[in-house]
Amino acid sequence: MWPFLGALATLTAMVILHAHAASAAELSLPGLRFQLDDPDAPRQISGVLQILFFLTILSLAPAILILMTSFTRIAVVLAFLRQALGTQGSPPNQVIIGLSLFLTLFIMQPVWQKIHQEALTPYQKHEISGEELVKRGMQPIREFMLKQTRKADLAFFTSLAQEDKPQSAESLSMTAIIPAFIISELKTAFQIGFLLYLPFIILDMVISSILLSMGMMMLPPVMISMPFKLMLFVLVDGWSLLVTSLVKSFR
Repeated sequence: MWPFLGALATLTAMVILHAHAASAAELSLPGLRFQLDDPDAPRQISGVLQILFFLTILSLAPAILILMTSFTRIAVVLAFLRQALGTQGSPPNQVIIGLSLFLTLFIMQPVWQKIHQEALTPYQKHEISGEELVKRGMQPIREFMLKQTRKADLAFFTSLAQEDKPQSAESLSMTAIIPAFIISELKTAFQIGFLLYLPFIILDMVISSILLSMGMMMLPPVMISMPFKLMLFVLVDGWSLLVTSLVKSFR
């Protein structure tokens, strides 16, 4: 858990600082010591600004966790599953978000460990500079996003940014990779959601046809089909199948 938290904090800082890393000669992350003996001292004022900048970075951590990891696909698919089952608020949003978070932790664990080992630990030992920390730390998350991003989405955002056609993946900017990754994740989640809906729609149609043939037009088909949906989902061990498919979809 601690490598995950450390890597997440490092990743948050790196995303904000990545755009400025190329132009900065030396980059150092702020420490936690805060002291003002002389308000007119330039170094102390600079330290205050660094602390404020660091707190701003931490406020963006939830957005980075949601949009730059596997969280988006998992949460959207689970929401589609709940709607397909027709169970209204069950499982509740808290359960869906919690399950999505822990599945994200499980899927992203190799990425967090790589960031922690190759970037955060050497920086804590003062073996690398802040600029090198950003460079090393962004590489694992960059590789993860590129593996899950469609080339058409990358080309779309590259053209929108009016950038030259990149010669390699390393030359792609994060400002194009991140939105392309998010759009690709949403597309994949909607495709999985469509496949989830199919068997339940067929079951709804069968139940509706039976009720109409029996003359029970005033009886809502959903009231009859929902128990059968739950029974079908439990009999095929739907939760295990769905989680296994989600995890394997990232590998």
